[in-house]
Amino acid sequence: MPQTQKFLDFLNENTAVIRKVCRLYTDTPNDFNDYFQEVVLQLWKSFGSFRGDAKASTWVYRVALNVCLSQLKRRKRQVISTPIDANATQHWAYTAYDTTEEEQIQQLYAAIRQLKEFDRAIIMLYLEEQSYDEIADILGISQSNVGVRINRIKKQLNQLIHGRTTGTLA
Repeated sequence: MPQTQKFLDFLNENTAVIRKVCRLYTDTPNDFNDYFQEVVLQLWKSFGSFRGDAKASTWVYRVALNVCLSQLKRRKRQVISTPIDANATQHWAYTAYDTTEEEQIQQLYAAIRQLKEFDRAIIMLYLEEQSYDEIADILGISQSNVGVRINRIKKQLNQLIHGRTTGTLA
């Protein structure tokens, strides 16, 4: 099978992961599309050198998170402009999610966007039901540090969403 077809098959298997990571770090459809394209480009550039030392999903998470964090740093150094009508620029990739619980999902994403960048990565991986060991491997931190950070992040999200300091997310 040609390398291009292998990559396209690989991309089809991992598109949902890339979308979730990009969505977590963007506020507009245009930014989402920019981040998504940059992740795909970086995956393509390094696809031939992926040795399989880690699971493919671990590698995709790592690349996607690194790209998104790099993009955020780059954009912080740029002048921020506001589109004339952000609601008029909808794109299929950004809105291709189940809309039955969209309001709750939007509220959660809004709260997650208020977290520190590294904490966003941790909670996204946790919500993706990655094991503490897998999260630690992806982010390069200890497994015990993952557990401590997840508990703190849950409390912070609960406060952001519900405006109170007690209780945690399920």
